[in-house]
Amino acid sequence: MSTIEVKVPALGDFKDVPVIDVLVKPGDAVSKDDALVTLESEKATMDVPSPAAGTIKALRVKVGDRVSEGSVVVTLDAGEAGAAKPAAAKAAPQAPAAAKQAPSPASAGKRDGAAAATAPAAERPPKRPAPVAAPSGGVRLEVKVPAIGDFKDVPVIEVLVKAGDTVEQDDPLVTLESEKATMDVPAPAAGTVRELEVKAGDRVSEGSLVLVLETAGAPAPVAAREPAREEPAPIAPAAAPAPRAPAAGPPAPAPAPAGRPAPAVEEEGRVAVPHGSPSVRKLARELGVDLARVEPSGPRGRILHEDVQRYVKEVMSAAATGAPGIGLDVAPWPKVDFAKYGPVETRPLSRIKKISRKNLARNWVMIPHVTQHDEADITELEKFRVALNAEHAKEGVKVTLLAFLVKACVAALRRFPDFNASLDGDALVLKQYFHIGFAADTPGGLVVPVVKDADRKGVLELARELAELAQKARDGKLQLAEMQGGTFSISSLGGIGGTAFTPIINAPEVAILGVSRSVTRPVWDGAQFAPRLMLPLSLSYDHRVVDGAAAARFTSYLAALLADMRRAML
Repeated sequence: MSTIEVKVPALGDFKDVPVIDVLVKPGDAVSKDDALVTLESEKATMDVPSPAAGTIKALRVKVGDRVSEGSVVVTLDAGEAGAAKPAAAKAAPQAPAAAKQAPSPASAGKRDGAAAATAPAAERPPKRPAPVAAPSGGVRLEVKVPAIGDFKDVPVIEVLVKAGDTVEQDDPLVTLESEKATMDVPAPAAGTVRELEVKAGDRVSEGSLVLVLETAGAPAPVAAREPAREEPAPIAPAAAPAPRAPAAGPPAPAPAPAGRPAPAVEEEGRVAVPHGSPSVRKLARELGVDLARVEPSGPRGRILHEDVQRYVKEVMSAAATGAPGIGLDVAPWPKVDFAKYGPVETRPLSRIKKISRKNLARNWVMIPHVTQHDEADITELEKFRVALNAEHAKEGVKVTLLAFLVKACVAALRRFPDFNASLDGDALVLKQYFHIGFAADTPGGLVVPVVKDADRKGVLELARELAELAQKARDGKLQLAEMQGGTFSISSLGGIGGTAFTPIINAPEVAILGVSRSVTRPVWDGAQFAPRLMLPLSLSYDHRVVDGAAAARFTSYLAALLADMRRAML
């Protein structure tokens, strides 16, 4: 028998990752790949597996500790006894000695799941095969969730087909909804739906199986046709740990706000680590919520988004009524029976507006907005734009003012890098790339597609890409990845009207440019008044990062660029 120190495997760029659950104790017998402890980074939950069968000799970490790649979590006595454990457990009840070493119910549940994932091939459920010939002569395709950026556990809000339905290529099959947008999973080929693998309310990630489609013949090459590959076992998404019961004896924690539970307390007076998904923890950080004071309503004690939102509402209501707690001193929202004053019509908000309203309210309340107004003389730029469109009319490229605005903003962001940044606690993250978002008006509401690497593209290429993204937005075909990664945004209302407005910053960005309708008016040139085409600019900025002088310099420089685009090449 040899002693093995089990260490945390590669975690990418993550360090000081918290241990949220310890699944074994000294004396437990484990099989190879059994989960030992559970870690949770900002983006994922993962288990540290056992590298071999054996017996746990010593625990080197506890819940709440923080570990990094290479940290020792347990000491394992590797031997043959542990290897025989799964078969023995199935064949007969354990001997009394083994019963004394039985893991806790929570550990057992995790271990059973891990053992099932690492069972011999004969016992393991067979993997669903890659597309194969169906009895009818067609081809069975596994339709999976495509690339959706950094999002995971995205809820399925609608299933648009049922078993037996006939679909065409690119027909929507199911609809997903992230915190920022909705998207459809399209059919990769024409065919018949044979098996549905998800239902409304399920949560999926990139690569999750949605349904099985039977096509009439060989489909076009798609990712689903690749041979099934074995996924690496070391870092696997973990199930939510069971909530821990408070141990008796330790001192009571500080009182919670009125009507709210106090933090759960475990042995030795240590506060239990509340369990929520990475997106829930991110929301709590943004709102300044202590998850230990939030009452969970999810399965196995998991805190949901709704729990955090309910907690914030209750705290704010308590503050408004004078009850103890922390919140904004605002009056409660008025409740009015509008129908008693006259006829009314109730219309539900679109999905996009339901999603964006929460983000807009958060951004407006949490970011100290200041708006700097200026104007740019675009008389010569407009003449150049018209001439450019005449030259390229046969190519089908229509250059709009927005393409020039993107180009000019990139040059201004290079000159003033604090505007191409994000606030991260007490640090400012200065980005070395230029991904420009623009507000696109759609029947369901505003969305913000992002032009990636705008600094590497010319005006004609930008015009073409802006038109394509705007059309996809109107058609509801934008992918989540096409709305992520923005460093600066532009909201142009020039085609509609207005003289000035205050755009709301698109967090985590620190600034957004609003553009209103250009107007021709007389401008004094030092000798006389001359008609000039003037474009109103409205720059909203985060006053925690940018001061008024920097904002004025930014808009003045941007106006100079738009007056003479040759300056953008300097």
